Amino acid sequence: MADPRRAPLKDQTDITGARALIVEARFYDDIQDAMLEAAIAELKAAGVTHDVLTVPGALEIPAAIAIAVESAAKNGKPYDCAVALGCVVRGDTIHFEIVSMESSRALMDYSVKERFPLGNGIITVNTEEQAWARAKASELNKGGDAARAALAMLRIKRRLAKA
Repeated sequence: MADPRRAPLKDQTDITGARALIVEARFYDDIQDAMLEAAIAELKAAGVTHDVLTVPGALEIPAAIAIAVESAAKNGKPYDCAVALGCVVRGDTIHFEIVSMESSRALMDYSVKERFPLGNGIITVNTEEQAWARAKASELNKGGDAARAALAMLRIKRRLAKA
């Protein structure tokens, strides 16, 4: 496994008070607990409030984000960004490829089409051991990474809106 090479982002655009949506797929509860905890810690550290929606699997995450973002906007409480969290472990069939590729494609399509800041924390792995290495905040911290990605995109959106 390659060592992570995270350069600190220098954009300090104020995002205090923003609202984030976390949509998590509850397929591997313990792994998901670790990823969710790390994502929440990043959002709180940035002064961003959050709501959590839970869906059955990774394929449901993009639709849940689209539905929740639209509903929140209609109710006058829009979300400023979203974090997608899930874990897909390779099995004996091509289902792994379908779930991993289609969930990522749908998230990217939504984010670009709607110009909506989104962090993709759906990890795709061969084994549960690899999943744990990516999920633990003390290791690769992919839940925290997904939240940081969403926050970084939100900062860019806000900074450029002022330009």
